[in-house]
Amino acid sequence: MLKLPPPVWTLLYLLVFAAISWVSGWPRLPGPPLAPLGIALTFLGWIPPGWAIALFQREGTEVNPTSPANAKLVTRGPYRLTRNPMYLGLVVVSLGIALWVGAWPMLAAPFAVFATANWVHIPFEEAKMRRQFGAAYDDYVGRVRRWI
Repeated sequence: MLKLPPPVWTLLYLLVFAAISWVSGWPRLPGPPLAPLGIALTFLGWIPPGWAIALFQREGTEVNPTSPANAKLVTRGPYRLTRNPMYLGLVVVSLGIALWVGAWPMLAAPFAVFATANWVHIPFEEAKMRRQFGAAYDDYVGRVRRWI
């Protein structure tokens, strides 16, 4: 699962659950339409990853989570609030798209994105960061939560 980058997994999950929604006849979520909220979340969800990527570029470190080493441990900007702003953004964007579409099978996509990030990608990255940055990373983990 690490061979495909997390944004590709997000797109694949969205496409799979869109196909399931289509086959199911686009069963609607109960209650009032949530498209405005979905649109807002879709656009707001790009802020944390965009901020994080820009910060990585300014710091001269790698964005690719499977790179053999990172040049620097980044702990400022969005990383003061969450250790995983890029993954958080992908979950929010996928939730936004699910609400925007309004078909209940689409709600499985953000859960799948979260599960893949939380139990596959993040543990791999945390182990790599711990090996590379040691006590500095452990101190950071003690101060900042994995998600929010």
